Amino acid sequence: MTAPHSRSRRAVAIPVGMVMASAFAFLPNIQAVAADAAPSADAADATSLSYVVNVFPGFGPSQYVKKAIAKAGGTIVTSYDRIGVVVVHSANPDFAKVVRKVPGVQSAGNTRNAPLPAQSTTDEGAPKVLSPAEVASATADATAAQDPLEPLQWDLPAIKADKAHEKTLGSRKVTVAVIDTGVDDTHPDIAPNFDRAASVNCVTGKPDTTDGAWRPTAGESPHGTHVAGEIAAAKNGVGVTGVAPGVRVSGIKVSTTAGYFYTEAVVCGFVWAAEHGVDVTNNSYYTDPWYFNCKNDPDQKALVDAITRATQYAEHKGVVNVAAAGNENYDLAADEITDPVSPNDATPSDRVIDPSKCYDIPTQLPGVVTVASTGAKGIKSSFSNHGLGVIDIAAPGGDSTRFQTPAPPATSGLILGPLPGGTWGYMAGTSMASPHVAGVAALIKSTHPHASAALVKALLYAEADATPCTDPYDINGDGKVDAVCEGPKNYNGFYGHGVADALDAVTK
Repeated sequence: MTAPHSRSRRAVAIPVGMVMASAFAFLPNIQAVAADAAPSADAADATSLSYVVNVFPGFGPSQYVKKAIAKAGGTIVTSYDRIGVVVVHSANPDFAKVVRKVPGVQSAGNTRNAPLPAQSTTDEGAPKVLSPAEVASATADATAAQDPLEPLQWDLPAIKADKAHEKTLGSRKVTVAVIDTGVDDTHPDIAPNFDRAASVNCVTGKPDTTDGAWRPTAGESPHGTHVAGEIAAAKNGVGVTGVAPGVRVSGIKVSTTAGYFYTEAVVCGFVWAAEHGVDVTNNSYYTDPWYFNCKNDPDQKALVDAITRATQYAEHKGVVNVAAAGNENYDLAADEITDPVSPNDATPSDRVIDPSKCYDIPTQLPGVVTVASTGAKGIKSSFSNHGLGVIDIAAPGGDSTRFQTPAPPATSGLILGPLPGGTWGYMAGTSMASPHVAGVAALIKSTHPHASAALVKALLYAEADATPCTDPYDINGDGKVDAVCEGPKNYNGFYGHGVADALDAVTK
């Protein structure tokens, strides 16, 4: 199955005006190229690349391996000894090839090809600004128990979050980390619940705890801020309400200024979460530059190895890792998929891959909760990837209003959330579905504070509302089937175990 458009779980919403902005993101067939930007300081210089060298976990690289790295022209940036992942910079084009032969090195590979502007951010249509009259109308519709813009959030009742909030808003002892483009913790909907101690900038692969380093800078994507608000926007009489408005949220910035999520940054993010009291991570991205990472390629295998170690380390520390399934309407259980966008920081080519052997990371890694998206009518979003045995659960991520129109007073089929600078706007994608599940997982952890990561996941799946396959699935009504769902009501390729249920999360 081939999708001719680029793929990302990242989006750009453009705040226009002082009150609220909306952006159509992650919907297929329209590509928006990020504005050219100079390579950030975290990127290797013009002649160097960044590598991960994976050694035996527990003790870090031996002196022998360290000497071999130096001899091959490498400089160690940092080492995550507990999982055996070493981040190295080198200008030697044969560095990985040489180091792979060193005793004690299990795998090694470059994490990037060139510090070029990202090509994987998509949006659709011109930004739609909500007029003051529309904002006033939403506010007028709000009940005394609602935040002003909550009437526009059709996604909350879709997972019974509104009913859950009557029972509890979640525990302040639970933290969800948004591993993403950065979080604006000064936003009035996020500031009350922000966990500064669990926040960091991991872009270089090494933690930077400088105050505010986790925030997006001017011109960077608002994606992480929107995601954070979907999870834990405070119920404080301002703006919107999160799925779990009583829990805490942190920002772990892993995206370069050009919009890339490189392996060393992602590894740093998971390790940081594991070691700083985080209970749930949300991962609405794929790790650049490969959409799918094939283990028969030694460079790509090293990236899979490194992030697998990091996610499993986090889970062993009690962290539930939640990830977006992607937005190309791919069947991830198919025998083959054509990937036309990799590597996205060099010259991509159409390559046919087997998704059971070539992984979207972290989405397809063992133990990670893989989330598909639904729209306002409760069926699979037009763009959402799917696949029996791959999708674990589904949640609202929005869809074109033309395809799935919400019931009034909501007006848009997209998902409303905060944007940097104190504004709000609409986005859509599996990027928006994943934080809904992360929020529900946080509510489960709030209800069962001593539950292990495995138990939280088991409850998440057991409490989901079983949803049968949509058959036939003709989302645009043109008489042609747009995707095929396989499996029974309680576990299928569109919805996994079903749609996340926030009310059950706080009552069972």
